[in-house]
Amino acid sequence: MDASAHIRERMEVVGSDGKHVGTVDHMEGQRVKLTKSDPAAGGKHHYLGLEQVDHVEQDKVCLNIPGDQAMQVWQT
Repeated sequence: MDASAHIRERMEVVGSDGKHVGTVDHMEGQRVKLTKSDPAAGGKHHYLGLEQVDHVEQDKVCLNIPGDQAMQVWQT
């Protein structure tokens, strides 16, 4: 399944442990750009690669790594 086709603006992004990681701003190539206005973002845009997306369910992007790990590997 091509998860990127199902990722939409304002979807919540959660780690494999259910921890809130951020909110989708939009897709940028093979990366998910997170909003900088999300409390978890610290006022900066962050990016996660599609390889870290496990699946999309309803209004959530579910990652294949825990939330804390996602926040350590995201790019600015």
